[in-house]
Amino acid sequence: MADTLIRRMSSADLDFDAALTALLDWESVSNPSVVATVADVLAKVRGEGDAAILEFTRRFDSWEPKAAADLEIPKSRIDAALANINADVRAALETAAERIKTYHQHQRQESWSYREADGTLLGQQITALDRVGLYVPGGKATYPSSVLMNAIPAKVAGVGELIMVSPTPKGFVNDMVLAAAAIAGVDRVFTIGGAQAIAALAYGSETIPKVDKIVGPGNIYVATAKRQVFGSVGLDMIAGPSEILIICDGKTDPDWIAMDLFSQAEHDEDAQSILLSPDANFLNQVEASISRLLPESERADIIRSSMVSRGALVLVNDMDDAIAISNRIAPEHLELSVDDAEQWLPKIRHAGAIFMGRYTPEALGDYCAGPNHVLPTSGTARFSSPLGVYDFQKRSSLIACSAAGASELAKVASVLARGESLQAHARSAEYRILGDCDE
Repeated sequence: MADTLIRRMSSADLDFDAALTALLDWESVSNPSVVATVADVLAKVRGEGDAAILEFTRRFDSWEPKAAADLEIPKSRIDAALANINADVRAALETAAERIKTYHQHQRQESWSYREADGTLLGQQITALDRVGLYVPGGKATYPSSVLMNAIPAKVAGVGELIMVSPTPKGFVNDMVLAAAAIAGVDRVFTIGGAQAIAALAYGSETIPKVDKIVGPGNIYVATAKRQVFGSVGLDMIAGPSEILIICDGKTDPDWIAMDLFSQAEHDEDAQSILLSPDANFLNQVEASISRLLPESERADIIRSSMVSRGALVLVNDMDDAIAISNRIAPEHLELSVDDAEQWLPKIRHAGAIFMGRYTPEALGDYCAGPNHVLPTSGTARFSSPLGVYDFQKRSSLIACSAAGASELAKVASVLARGESLQAHARSAEYRILGDCDE
């Protein structure tokens, strides 16, 4: 029955606020058993290097590398994967890569400076990270799009070396992932995964180089490991389950909306799909579409579980009500399936990515529209942004005082430093104050 697949809610209900809070609640990476296991793995890799990495690879990935050198995939093998994949697949990967590159080139920041009247120079120097680690899930999962979305912005930023890690359970190597790595310009690929891969990237080993930042999605062990190594390396984000929020005025084909909801629900049982509409009859139509289309879906069991546990069709008063709820949710993906979607942009404050109009499904953004699909989840769009070139660049402040400029600034600094009882600070500044005979 359709009413067992997804809950119905109304923003007019007295308990709506509490019900929405309960619906959005998701327990983040905090499983005590996982935390303890990961801590042990990290400590062992940090202390034993390659030996520990090999041990964990044999234990968890069920294949037998003879030596640490066996963990790296030769460049010739990566190039062969690109040469041998289906021509249509290669064309799709290359088209997506070019669009992603073009979009992210607009994000590249350049150094800047200005000079004051007395000759003092102030500015900012932009430099790329030296080395970045990219985690890519492996095994049955195939995520070449994740390779493109994480690697290309790094390369556009000018990162010196990009190290990719991806598990190969039972020795299975995914050629489509390797092809994407070749297209994106990944420098080295290692067949390791899990917490041990994060440890290897964070601390380095005899074979695997230590990186400055780790990006890319993974399971609960990977996410927990990323959280525990933060500080030793930089991170992109600790991502929660995928989510989509759709606001529809009731004029879009209900089958389209149902499938857009499915596009996130099929990720996993914790994914979240929510529809807001002021049209109750339209919600009925979408519910009917969900019931009819679900049995046809290849991942029907996962979609059903996600819909039952975390999905909702919500009746709202009007568009302003819908946008207020959207801003509270701060969704990873927001679809505005309405007339003249752009008119509502000024009112939307929190969303990872905004898909405007009836012909812009979230799925296009996942693969080839151009903007990054690595987005803040679980309400973190309130303070976080999509992955981009800026995540792979650092900023250094530039200060070069002229003698006259230093003299004037030192007078200000002296007063403030003495107010903080930092006498050496004050005297250091005061040495630069020009005397009357020098002025």
